[in-house]
Parts: sequence; structure tokens; C-alpha cells
Amino acid sequence: MCLLRNSRCPLFAAFFALAGVFLVSTLEARQQDSWEGDLKTSPPPGKQLFNSTCAGCHGLDGRGSEKAPGIANGAKSQRLSDAQVSTIISNGIAGTGMPGFHSLSLAQVRSVVSYLHVLQGKGDARVIPGDAGRGQQIFFGKGECSTCHVISGEGGFLGPDLSGFGLAMSAKTVREEILRRDRIVPLSYRSALVATRDGNRVEGIVKNEDNFSIQLQSKDGSFLFLQKSDLQMLEYSAQPLMPTNYGERLSHRELDDLVSYLMSPNSSPGKADATRGKDDTK
Repeated sequence: MCLLRNSRCPLFAAFFALAGVFLVSTLEARQQDSWEGDLKTSPPPGKQLFNSTCAGCHGLDGRGSEKAPGIANGAKSQRLSDAQVSTIISNGIAGTGMPGFHSLSLAQVRSVVSYLHVLQGKGDARVIPGDAGRGQQIFFGKGECSTCHVISGEGGFLGPDLSGFGLAMSAKTVREEILRRDRIVPLSYRSALVATRDGNRVEGIVKNEDNFSIQLQSKDGSFLFLQKSDLQMLEYSAQPLMPTNYGERLSHRELDDLVSYLMSPNSSPGKADATRGKDDTK
């Protein structure tokens, strides 16, 4: 029963209806603001790893402490290339307090380097330069990257797993890594050539070694356990397995496509493309 005159009841009904719409809209707007705020405040790639592995000595801002020098504001550290910084993170610096973080994957090391760029104030914009689909075909085809590297569970065994390799990197950094000629081979990817006394020759990555034995992983992924007393020759290679002539092997467009694939989410674990195989890179 309407307590007011009938002529005014529709107005009040309309008022309450509008108030309800306004309240719902306000709640949705607040939820949207909260969602957008979560996105804006999400940590940059590599921040968590940096805080857990590096900040204890170099400080949360990378400007150093009594334990270690600044790496965000130091002129010497800012002159280092991404590859040099990555090698230091992975292998450490002999004779200093800088340890090697051998447990970090290549993608994790790259994410730490990317966050260091943020601390240094020189983060690069992520602009995808080419076509990731064509780049995938180059990775598994003409570029022969999959001979040594694996992405999303597909590829070779001799090189680092490149799943998600460029997700936190700029196109410039990824391209420079592909074209580098002065590669420093990480200790975990040092190769060796052995010859047994019965004349067999095997080349592979040194996985384990002691004074009496050596374990190699060959190109087909198999592991070989060899006693050094059974070897006629053991030679370690100082040269990287990765070719240094990609600037000549691939065109500018093909390099752009390959870089795009390595930067794309499709290169992450579990993102293998079932349609791979068509070659339209020509």
C-alpha cells in the first residue's frame, strides 16, 4: 500500500530504481579500478628473483650495501652488456664474494637482467619487430636452432632451454644475443671431444666430471658414462656450439621473425604449435 499520494509513488519508484543503477555502477567502477590497480602495481619481470638472489648484498634498489657494490648506479656495471651480466649471474666472479647462481635457468637469468635495466632506468620498450609464426618455422627449420635448443618440450638437448627466453626482453637485446660473436660458454654447457681406445669418437656437453670419469650428453640426448682410463683423447672446446654467423645465414626479415618468436608467449612452456611444419620463410 502506498503511504503517499498515488501521483507521487511512480516518482519515488523511479528514484529508487535510478539509485540502484547508480549503486551497481559505482561498485563495478570500484572493482574495475581495483583490477586496473592490480595490473599497474604488478611487479616487473625478474623483480622477485632479484629480491631473493641479489638484493641481500646489492640492496633492493641495486645501489649497493656494505656487502657488495652498486649495480644499478655503478658506471662499470652499466657498461656491461646483457651477455656479460648474464654470465656473471650464472658463473659468479672468481676470487670475489660474487657466487654463481647455477640453479637459475636461462630464462630466469634474463628476467633478472631485465629488472636490472628497470633499476638502471634504461628499460627498453617491447616492440615485436616481425612475425612470430614465421619465426617459429625458422627456429625449427632454416635457422636450425632446434638442433641444440628446446622450446615447449620440442628440440635438441645440447643448448639451454629457450622456453620463454625473450618474454621479459627487448627486441634489441634478443637480436644482439643471436648475433653475438664473442660468446662466453657457461660452465654447464662446456663441450668436449673424446676418443676411446677402441677408436670411437664422441662429442657432447660435459654434465659431470671427476678425476676418474666424465659424463657427456650427446646430440641425440643420450648420456655417456666414460672412465678416463679408457680414453685415448679428451679435448675441451673453448668455442661455443652456437653458430656466430647468423648475420650471414639469415636475412634481416628472418632475424626479425625469429626475434619475434622468441619474444612471444608461444615460446613459453606448454605452447607448442601443432601446426608447425609449413615453410613460408622463402
